[in-house]
Amino acid sequence: MPRMRQLAVAVSSLALATGGLIITTTGTAHAASCSQSYLPIQDAACQPGALNSAVTQSTINSTICVPGYSSSIRPSTSYTNALKVKQIAEYGYSDTSTADYEEDHLIPLSLGGNPTSAQNLWPEPRYDVGGYAATDKDTVEYKLYKAVCAGTIRLAPAQRAIATDWTTALQAVGLS
Repeated sequence: MPRMRQLAVAVSSLALATGGLIITTTGTAHAASCSQSYLPIQDAACQPGALNSAVTQSTINSTICVPGYSSSIRPSTSYTNALKVKQIAEYGYSDTSTADYEEDHLIPLSLGGNPTSAQNLWPEPRYDVGGYAATDKDTVEYKLYKAVCAGTIRLAPAQRAIATDWTTALQAVGLS
């Protein structure tokens, strides 16, 4: 390998390593590992959540509270399935069957979550983990959405509560 190419590879590797990426011997970049120890919630270092800038308290009546809004901005399954495969590997799940995971929006689209950000999507197990499954989070999301659109709670506290820990989100906003 010519000397300039070796130098370029070394500099690129260093830049990627400082950005939290690891270069394998095949030259493929992989994100740092995510921990399963937080399940049934995501590893916040990997998926802290991300918001859709078009959704604010003042726009909820023309965005999230309009029937069909979430489905109108939902990313394609080809996008989410590819991301799910990558993130299943990052979490180091021994079960790698994509059917056993929901590529879930941490902050749901119905609460103004970013539709495509990898910081807002994670492979949530469909099966029971610590007494919770993906369907349990769906119930919490719906209750928060209904409360936000009814004006019972404000959008930002609902977003913070579900991003922090969906298993306690209803209690955090006083909806238990």
